[in-house]
Amino acid sequence: MTDPIADMLTRIRNAVTAKHTRVDMPASRIKADIAKILQDEGYISGFKLVEDSTAAKPSTVKTLRLFLKYGPRGERLITGVQRISRPGRRVYFGRDDVPQVLAGLGTSILTTSRGVMTGRAAVKAGVGGEVLCNIW
Repeated sequence: MTDPIADMLTRIRNAVTAKHTRVDMPASRIKADIAKILQDEGYISGFKLVEDSTAAKPSTVKTLRLFLKYGPRGERLITGVQRISRPGRRVYFGRDDVPQVLAGLGTSILTTSRGVMTGRAAVKAGVGGEVLCNIW
């Protein structure tokens, strides 16, 4: 797999479209950071790391499980997910050029020198970085 973050976003997009209550994916630290931001912004209800150990494999495989969130009448809270920076084309923004998503209604997720954070938090902290994705 050449782009695990795009795989994560596609799994979320497909699960929300199919109205699933949870979605599982291979875990990594950056995916857990993105899930933490999604939880803080109110797009998902929670997440946890699940360790799957089988007798055939001596090592444990970690799985990231996201619990999706829907509105009171079953409407989707995540209506769109867009991957911005990818392995073939990296996209960076300085501290003054961090874009807004849907005029502030959406969230951009950046990886900066201070860790993974939202676009609003990056502007407040005065740092720029690589824009991983936009979600609205």
